[in-house]
Amino acid sequence: MHEQTGVSIWFFIGILLLAYGLLIIGADVWSQSHPPEKAVVLAQYRAGLWWGMLLTAIGLFYSLKFRPKSH
Repeated sequence: MHEQTGVSIWFFIGILLLAYGLLIIGADVWSQSHPPEKAVVLAQYRAGLWWGMLLTAIGLFYSLKFRPKSH
């Protein structure tokens, strides 16, 4: 069998999702400490925190599963 060389595109997608997830979590934490002057509808559900955690988990999974193997 021919051994595959290079790095899988899914590794880079995982890194990107991980970075986006951490940025969204950071933005949600910052917005909680600096609330807007006008009330945001359904802000109590903290969609940014949940969405950020989901992206972080998926990104971590892809980054670890498809990380480059050392030979």
